[in-house]
Amino acid sequence: MTRLYALLFGTALVAAPMAVAAEINISYSDEFAETLEEDYGMREGERLMETVRKDLEQALERQGVDVAQIDVTINDAKPNRPTLQQVSDQPGLDMFRSISIGGMDLTAMAYDGEGNLVAEVQYDWYENNIRDVIGASTWWDAGRASDRFSRRLAKQLPGAAS
Repeated sequence: MTRLYALLFGTALVAAPMAVAAEINISYSDEFAETLEEDYGMREGERLMETVRKDLEQALERQGVDVAQIDVTINDAKPNRPTLQQVSDQPGLDMFRSISIGGMDLTAMAYDGEGNLVAEVQYDWYENNIRDVIGASTWWDAGRASDRFSRRLAKQLPGAAS
């Protein structure tokens, strides 16, 4: 029985791709940091950072690539629905019925273990049709932009599948 577990465990190790950036640094542009502080709330920035981190980790794993460091800058993001701070600051907004076109603008630089730049990506995507926003969560379109950005970056890294 222990041989069976060892065989299954060994197979799982071989089959599972080990692809993660050793270090993923995510920051905001000065302008977006100001927007977070004054309009959206800093908590919203943390949510966006976690979304980008999760999307990058998944994209790297899917491509089966390793990179030592990725530095990402969130240059801008627009919510589809008002944030808690916006509703608090502007009581006329409705968290459920107020909608807008959202999206995100990101830049990343990826480095190998020797500190050489191996990929640089700038990506922005914003929804262009308000009719497609119905049913969207606060950061729905920003999440779509993050996913597309992450997949694009992972495909440009050395060793990525075509």
